[in-house]
Amino acid sequence: MSVVASLRAAASDIKLHHSVFALPFALLAACLAAVEPQGMSWASMAGPLALVVGCMVFARTVAMLANRILDASIDARNPRTAGRAIPSGRLSRRAALFMVLGSVVAFEACVAAFAVLYDNPWPLLLHVPVMLWLSLYPTAKRFTWLCHAWLGVSLAMSVPAAALAMRPESVGRPVIWWLAGMVTLWVTGFDVIYALQDVETDRREGLHSMPARLGVGPSLWISRGMHGVAVVCLWQAWIAEPRLGLPFAVATGLVTLLLVVEHATVRRWGTSRMALTFFTLNGIVSIVLGTAGILGLAGVGR
Repeated sequence: MSVVASLRAAASDIKLHHSVFALPFALLAACLAAVEPQGMSWASMAGPLALVVGCMVFARTVAMLANRILDASIDARNPRTAGRAIPSGRLSRRAALFMVLGSVVAFEACVAAFAVLYDNPWPLLLHVPVMLWLSLYPTAKRFTWLCHAWLGVSLAMSVPAAALAMRPESVGRPVIWWLAGMVTLWVTGFDVIYALQDVETDRREGLHSMPARLGVGPSLWISRGMHGVAVVCLWQAWIAEPRLGLPFAVATGLVTLLLVVEHATVRRWGTSRMALTFFTLNGIVSIVLGTAGILGLAGVGR
């Protein structure tokens, strides 16, 4: 198997474009941290923002490939996932492991650049526990039905991490943690919905997804509750940071509607429209909120 074929198989399998779920929030957090009277100007943010994007892409690649390696045998026994790159033979475990190591090195180079270029050692100092948390996510469903929250925290870490990378002192600002709370609850809630596809497989394999352990009905109510509180976190972020302005307020209203549509779709069609409920709607949520927040910080709508 050629290197190019392996890279193509891995890229297709981990779906790099799904970085859209967390990346807009990381960029918004970076802008919230940097656009301060005493902070960086918009013109000086290009370099640090590029490093934030690099960190996000390489960290997600490590997490997703670790997931595929650790779950390969389970995926092979699940009809929905048997066609993934490793179970189908399109990607060897060895090649996937080399890609993980390469992505780790690239991630370390990005966090080290903050220390060398911007005199900010915090990303370098904290990158090991972050990488361990991301890489061990696939093990959570083997022992707890709170595995969905592990994923939620994994994506939410991008918010304080991006703020820390831009200006360490900004991490204490309430808006950063309201946004992180929103991402945690939003991702946890939609991962519960995603797990509906594998209830029988999870039970057969002894895995502890929420729908498999608690039942579909109770899990959906927990997901709805999480998304309700996630919307509250968004409004609290807007109150905590008035500079987010009218665009963010409008976006929060739109996101509330999108989450209602997501749950109505699941209620009406179950998992048959997962491409809409999981990928499309949640991708729109992150893009709308991230874009609206950055536009508000730029003064649009004031």
